[in-house]
Amino acid sequence: MPIHNHIPSAQHSLSLYLFALPLITMMIAYMIAAIVSSQKLRTWKIHRTLFWLLGITCAIAAVFGPLANAAHHDFRYHMLSHLLIGMIAPILLVFAAPMTLILRTLPVRLARRFISFLNRPVIRVISHPISASLINLGSMWLLYTTSIYSLMHHHFWLHWFVHVHMLLAGFLFTYSLIYVDPVPHRHSFRLRACILLLSSAGHNILSKYIYAHPPIGVDILQAEAGAVLMYYGGDIVDVILITILCTQWYKSVSSRSFLSRKSSTHLS
Repeated sequence: MPIHNHIPSAQHSLSLYLFALPLITMMIAYMIAAIVSSQKLRTWKIHRTLFWLLGITCAIAAVFGPLANAAHHDFRYHMLSHLLIGMIAPILLVFAAPMTLILRTLPVRLARRFISFLNRPVIRVISHPISASLINLGSMWLLYTTSIYSLMHHHFWLHWFVHVHMLLAGFLFTYSLIYVDPVPHRHSFRLRACILLLSSAGHNILSKYIYAHPPIGVDILQAEAGAVLMYYGGDIVDVILITILCTQWYKSVSSRSFLSRKSSTHLS
């Protein structure tokens, strides 16, 4: 039998507002920061702002509106919201370069403190591609192979926590692989490519597991359809990440090659 939403309506609304209000605040704050940054320095690129707005919109759509309502009763729609909030929204948010915008907007003293925060050991550890991948993929395995998925439909605080975690874990994972913003430590393209491929494999294995072993309370037909959506939808997102990573890799190699040739010409 499919899971039905047993969270009281008042608590369910509270869970949604606790999730959406901070996102709306972040959307407004980003636009204000973009305006301030454009006045202080050069104009902030409009496509960065569009990425941020689209990313926040995807995250909100996953918990508000028709899709969110359907996701409480149908695992297929839940999986669609999972792809939106855990995979698509993070890519858009990362390409909005929020860290760079913060550094451009803050006064020098506060910007230095922010950089010091990014260089703290705990931040360096969790932003490592391996750690970020384990946090992102491991939480998905816990959600769908334990009773957490069933419990989140009965406890509003757990429902809120799961969605917040999915968004943050997806952002951290993407941020650790695709260098758009400043990062505490840079890792080789080979390491990041290997982590991305292994994470993609783990995501596909999980989708196959869900197909054969539906989460508690999920109808088998819905589980099969949701697992197929997770498999192919995840593959599409992974192809996008691989394309971005390979493009950055190519540009990096081309730039080094150009500088090397220029240096050799100068020396000769």
